Amino acid sequence: MEYIKQRVRDIMDYPVKGVIFRDLTTVFKDPRALHIIGWDLAQLYRDKGVTKVCGIESRGFIGGSILAFELAAGFVPIRKPGKLPADTISASYDKEYGKDTIEIHRDAIGPDDVVVIHDDVLATGGTMAAAIDLIKSMKPKKIYVNFIIELSYLNGRDKLPDDVEITSLLSY
Repeated sequence: MEYIKQRVRDIMDYPVKGVIFRDLTTVFKDPRALHIIGWDLAQLYRDKGVTKVCGIESRGFIGGSILAFELAAGFVPIRKPGKLPADTISASYDKEYGKDTIEIHRDAIGPDDVVVIHDDVLATGGTMAAAIDLIKSMKPKKIYVNFIIELSYLNGRDKLPDDVEITSLLSY
């Protein structure tokens, strides 16, 4: 993971003063780093019977798609409102800088599914908490959650339920 950590670009005062933005685009453009992330994410779930990987818009689509491919599972996007063409369900949540909503297709997850919800970074936890609520409402067998980076000093894990296994590849 040190190879990955060395490729994360820190952008000071973005999107607002006092914030250090952990930019993963520098990791994603490195073929070796991308391969390591895909392999390491997949190793966490190879023996768990995962049938669907849900990626949160938009950077969660990258790692989520790789993970779904590695596990021979389906990929399900969790998107901002109005981006999905069929019938959806939604959840609203508070962000660091306001309020937001996410949606998923109503028929995306079934009771026989074992689901991994993936996003690139765990910050304050609001987006992932909403995603977990959406997936739980669809009553899958099991839900796992993972991130590439966890900003542990923001305590985002505290907003997530105890009955969901949470993993992060890197922690700051």
